[in-house]
Amino acid sequence: MKAGVLFIFQNHSKTVSDKEVWDDQLYLSELAEPLGFDSVWATEHHFSNYEVTPDPTQYLTWVAARSEQIELGTEVIVLPWHQPIRAIEEVALLDVISNGRLILGMGRGAARREFAGFQVPMSESRQRFLESADLFVRSLESGWVEYDGEIIKQPRTELRPRPFKSFEGRTYCAAISPETYDIIAGLGLGLLINPQKPWPQILQDLETYRGAYQRANGTAAPPPILTSFTYVHPDPDHVKEMVRKYMGFYYGTAMEHYELAGSHFRDIKGYEFYGNIADALTRAGDDGGAAFYCSLQPWGTPDQTIEKILDLQKKTGAQHISFVFAYGGMPTADVEASMRLFAQEVLPAIKAGAVAVA
Repeated sequence: MKAGVLFIFQNHSKTVSDKEVWDDQLYLSELAEPLGFDSVWATEHHFSNYEVTPDPTQYLTWVAARSEQIELGTEVIVLPWHQPIRAIEEVALLDVISNGRLILGMGRGAARREFAGFQVPMSESRQRFLESADLFVRSLESGWVEYDGEIIKQPRTELRPRPFKSFEGRTYCAAISPETYDIIAGLGLGLLINPQKPWPQILQDLETYRGAYQRANGTAAPPPILTSFTYVHPDPDHVKEMVRKYMGFYYGTAMEHYELAGSHFRDIKGYEFYGNIADALTRAGDDGGAAFYCSLQPWGTPDQTIEKILDLQKKTGAQHISFVFAYGGMPTADVEASMRLFAQEVLPAIKAGAVAVA
């Protein structure tokens, strides 16, 4: 099993500059390869302190230059916000620079403020995502960018630098709403899972995706890639305190950024399912919702964390997990200590104990 580190560049406290946030997380980024992690991942977000990561390909180009072998993952490039041909060029260039180390993750986005900033109607996001994802897949294999969709009209244009290596088997999409599983399965793409629903529901969704993939492609779906927030420390009481505080802080920023307690999702085409999530989180309340979110993640002493990760891996069949260590304004010294302990005690155990895909 592979294990990576996802950096989200949160400026939670607003008491430091964005430059200081980036300085700290660039420092941590350089630790990933020497500590034995297999990949570094980046998100895409705009216009707030929630995650100050407007350009994952630019950041990962920096990581590529400061590393030798570690894989580079986008989690995710939000396709509706991009002029497709420009984003495809950036992906192709990053893959050339990194000598084929890119894992391409794509998504649809769900925050009103980000769609508003880009002047893209949220109601168009599903169609834009479908057309863009289809165009990405075709272009990165053929070296030509051409599309005649409902929204995207792209005359045949040569992609340079030309992709030198197939993206088959290393292109994934994030999904929350059930309708998205058919879309990504039909495109032959892998699934990124970021736990936000009860695990029985997540596993049911995974089976839905696997069924759709089998029907569309005549073969079994690839193992999903998981994302998990974590914190590791020898003292279980200290772990609980840190998780309650900083992972709880992160949950609060996500609620605010996505307006997850709002009623607007039901009125936006393509986001009706998010209304169900908003209803459930509203019923749970802030404290209950934060506690539920924390319960989905693997954290604890090294032994507790190993047990939780191997249980998740066994349930899902995942062969790659990206772990978030820095979130909610957690001090960099605590993040680094957690990363180092994880690398020393958790990483070897989960690699040795992972269940192989049948």
